[in-house]
Amino acid sequence: MNILKSLPLFAMDESSSTGPILLLTQLSRLVNRRSTPELLGQTLKELATLSYLRDYDDTTQQALQDGLCIDANYCVLLLNELESDGLVERRRDPADRRRHIVTMTDQGRRALHQAEQAQQSLEDEILGALNAKERANLAHLLRKAIDGQSAATSRVSK
Repeated sequence: MNILKSLPLFAMDESSSTGPILLLTQLSRLVNRRSTPELLGQTLKELATLSYLRDYDDTTQQALQDGLCIDANYCVLLLNELESDGLVERRRDPADRRRHIVTMTDQGRRALHQAEQAQQSLEDEILGALNAKERANLAHLLRKAIDGQSAATSRVSK
């Protein structure tokens, strides 16, 4: 399915007063509409969770919750689903029995790989107007903004 046929998008004027937050929101909606479980083999939230666990294996449930910017109840529901599908495992932290350590299983790694391949084709379609350098710059700027917000939140909570 061609994205141009699925959504009524119009070219934006470069001098538009639409700010980056609204543009990110629009892009996010576009990605969410296209990232279906049929395409990915899982939901976008599950993909984000498995991706986080690949980058931060053996993480605490709290760190996962903070890293994904989701609340505790939703995190439990999400992990329950992933655990029942055999994609993640939770175990008590031996150093602190109140905490859970979350680990991705081999089956989870395979599911993540398949979903990321599908996501890459979608990314190529959605970001097709950007060359490789522009995509790298976009990713860098988004990471920088997220890291800056994470640092600010850490300073406030101390």
